[in-house]
Amino acid sequence: MTSEETPLLVDVASLTEARILIDHDHVYDRFTPWKKRGILTLVSCTGIIPFFVSGTFIPAIPQIARDLSTTPEMVGFTISLSIFGAAIGSMAMATYSGFCKFNTLPYNLERSNLLPHESQTEGAQSSSLASPSWRFVQSVGISGGMSLGAGIIGDIYKLEERGFAMGVFYGVSLLGPAIAPVTGGIATHYSSWRMLQWGFLIYGITLLISMALWLPETSQPGTLGAEKLSLQHLQNQNHPQRRRKWRWVWLNPFSCLGLLRSPNLLLVMLAGTAVLLTDFVLLVPLAYTIGAKYGITNEALIGAVFIPCGVGNVVGAPLAGFLSDRIILISRSKRSKPGLVGSEGGWYPEDRLRTTLIGAATCAPLSVLLAGLTIAYVPGRAGLVMCLGCLFLNGIGVDLVLCPSAAYNVDVVHKRSAEIMAANNGSRALLISLLVPFILPSITHFGVLATNAAAALIAWCGLGLLVLTIRYGEELRGWKDVGYSTVENN
Repeated sequence: MTSEETPLLVDVASLTEARILIDHDHVYDRFTPWKKRGILTLVSCTGIIPFFVSGTFIPAIPQIARDLSTTPEMVGFTISLSIFGAAIGSMAMATYSGFCKFNTLPYNLERSNLLPHESQTEGAQSSSLASPSWRFVQSVGISGGMSLGAGIIGDIYKLEERGFAMGVFYGVSLLGPAIAPVTGGIATHYSSWRMLQWGFLIYGITLLISMALWLPETSQPGTLGAEKLSLQHLQNQNHPQRRRKWRWVWLNPFSCLGLLRSPNLLLVMLAGTAVLLTDFVLLVPLAYTIGAKYGITNEALIGAVFIPCGVGNVVGAPLAGFLSDRIILISRSKRSKPGLVGSEGGWYPEDRLRTTLIGAATCAPLSVLLAGLTIAYVPGRAGLVMCLGCLFLNGIGVDLVLCPSAAYNVDVVHKRSAEIMAANNGSRALLISLLVPFILPSITHFGVLATNAAAALIAWCGLGLLVLTIRYGEELRGWKDVGYSTVENN
């Protein structure tokens, strides 16, 4: 018997575009270059929010611990909780973004800014440690920016342009770490950490309105799950034009994790986690390492210490994207020469990952190791300057790994770009959330140098995983096919 119900948010009368055979050479010409830049700007502004929220929180840890009569380790646990919330939220939003219709990606991005409003109000009024648990709710709400933003970039930019666009996206998004600590430090020192929550509320509402007005639907026609299900339903019923009732469809928010069955995608995620850990080891305990060593107790000044890392992020992300695009172009040209085999149309996706080797081999691990040595053995102004240099180098190194890795993820499973970004970022966040609570206790029991040396060693293990992926990429993709993209449909 034919059902009169239709999946989530599907208008049967508008399904004609799902039946159109898309000319791949022109699918990226739907938007003008200026329109693409506008879309990139909007999603980048959304991507700022998670980093900005976390960046403003860290300098306030000592004050929050005093206000709520608890320990810094317990406040650090709320950071871990917020990371966990971001992981769950990003996976749920990405799953629905690959299924829904009506302006799906903008809708989810808007919702990602709407959910934090109540949690921000609660956080601003908090008087006990239970209230910072609202950071979990807040993190769920702001989590869609990175995964959905990367998915949008994959929708509108070609393979050879995607790396630089992703670099700009990460660079603008990572302005958050550059300005958030200073903002958080000043607000904490001269007012209260609670005032920050009201600021987040105002920014979220402003961005919500901007998204609703100016962000168009970007998903490529015929790629959404709801379109495919509805088209199949129309083909199986007697009255194709009959309008059907709307109903909600529950989707498994963790289904995107199935993409990590791919050895390539799993190894890249683990490598990114290993390298990103160096960033958290440097920044989370900063008030108790660099601050304590060099006598910095003013929260505003502690926030200023974060600036070199943020500047390194802003510099490193576009540079990494540009280099990864250049490597793709050069490698495709070389592989397309007569007599060379082993890659489809001259495209070997793992070529993009070669950009990550510099960051994973030198910048990220050496910066955290040198910072540990400096804090342990170099006093005074010289030591502080060296630590600031290490933070700048770490910002560049982490982006040299994460930015090309993000573009690679979108390249290899292009039709599920938001989902793979959510799976990658979510899994990475879950792992980081398990490790962050141990950073301060490790420094307390084993010292700064030992903790930083361990982080450097873990980062070098990540380098090994990247080398393995680059060297055996084609063979690894043959182990498990999760719907890899080809050069024709990328």
